[in-house]
Amino acid sequence: MTDSASPATKPIEIDDKLKILALLRRQWRRHFTRTVDHEAAMERLREESQVDARYIFMVAMSAGIAVLGLIMSSPAVVIGAMLLSPLMGPIIGAGFALATWDVKWMRQCARGLFFGVLAAVLFAALLSALSPIQQITSEIAARTRPTLLDLFVALFSALAGAYAMIKGRSGTIVGVAIAVALMPPLAVVGFGLATLDWSVFGGALMLFTTNLVTIAAAAAAMARFYGFRTSLSKKRGLVQSLVMIAALLLLAVPLTLSLRDIAFEAQSTRAINQALAREFDSRAVIDTLTIDWDAEPLAISAIVLTPDLRGEAEARAERALTDTLARPVRVDIEQFQVDVGGEAAQQAALAAARGREAAEAVQRQVDTLTQIVSIVAGVDPEDVLVDREHRRVQARARRIPGAGYGAYRAFETRIAERVPGWRIDLQPPLLAPEPIALDAEGNAPPAALADVGWAAQRLGLDLLATGPDGALDALDEALGDTALERRSDPEARNLTLRWKGAAPTDD
Repeated sequence: MTDSASPATKPIEIDDKLKILALLRRQWRRHFTRTVDHEAAMERLREESQVDARYIFMVAMSAGIAVLGLIMSSPAVVIGAMLLSPLMGPIIGAGFALATWDVKWMRQCARGLFFGVLAAVLFAALLSALSPIQQITSEIAARTRPTLLDLFVALFSALAGAYAMIKGRSGTIVGVAIAVALMPPLAVVGFGLATLDWSVFGGALMLFTTNLVTIAAAAAAMARFYGFRTSLSKKRGLVQSLVMIAALLLLAVPLTLSLRDIAFEAQSTRAINQALAREFDSRAVIDTLTIDWDAEPLAISAIVLTPDLRGEAEARAERALTDTLARPVRVDIEQFQVDVGGEAAQQAALAAARGREAAEAVQRQVDTLTQIVSIVAGVDPEDVLVDREHRRVQARARRIPGAGYGAYRAFETRIAERVPGWRIDLQPPLLAPEPIALDAEGNAPPAALADVGWAAQRLGLDLLATGPDGALDALDEALGDTALERRSDPEARNLTLRWKGAAPTDD
């Protein structure tokens, strides 16, 4: 009985599974696929994929901002370049064109990517060649060693971006652009080309290629998932899907190896610190540790602050690390003796050793801050006054046509947000205060009053104002310590303002 029942049971189970799959497919099409306006989504994607003068200009400008931010090691500037870059559109468009097998659209996207990449790399290379600073900063180095984690970042970002485009929520692309970071790797490619550093060039190109292929493949998958029509047969569609999966797997191999190397270096660094620490007194401090992973044998150099100088410490550390790391190691230790009996001397030595790094960090922050303020104020960096002791920066801004006091106050606020802990005093040019319109109840907008109060404090001028008493009271409160000469006019519909003892200038 058992043998005769078995053949009948198996087809029934298979049929049930097929019915469940068919039911799930119908439900997906009814509740998700059919709710998507495919024509509108395709139209949006085609617009984002267009190549024109604006596209090339924006790519070049974002590449310029990116490479300057990388050279200055300023994450904020690099993020600005990510937001400006329009490269995401053609890449997602290429994925949808691949899914629908629209050859004409694929050619358009490929042309856009080619000219966009060419413009970005060449402009970044030009700026890098002209820059007096060509050292590899931490921001540049971070984009020269892509790993498998970068592939997953690109994958998830692409899925989010494609979903946003399908659903008509293109504003999400801003966040996706920051996450996947297409432009900075291209800027590093240009930097590597200008400096003839082929390891930097190749590593950044690998990161960009990873992002490009992953985004296009993920976008194609989302297009298929949401039922965008294709001219391919089922067999050819399957072949296309297998090719994309193979491309991702092919990329995953070197990225996995790179991730393994980085993990090995992290573990090895911890082992090196522990091995060096065992050679000295518990009060000793490893102040500086440098490791050259490409050297053969592995080169390790360290600066150690210790109460007692230890002979043969290098030889013992070399033997221990050779066994631990299973490769030849050369250790160079520079020891500085700190008085055991003087705790204050030890603390002073430690503070001095760390003071160098702190001073360098402050100098980098001051240079970046000076550059930002000089650009916003429209003045030379030499005209920006920096008070390091009180962490205060002052500059007198040049006149910008059409800009009022509110614009200069906004500039100051944005700079201050980027450099917490510093006080920014941006003195605006002397402008004629604009009348402040009052509402039906005779009240002035708080923002306009705040702008005038800010300008009075920065310029150090008193104010003459004409208007209703209630509005004058609000203005007096906004001015703080600034003196206000009042002229009451109950019928006035505006607050008329004039600086006392000064006339507006054109500079």
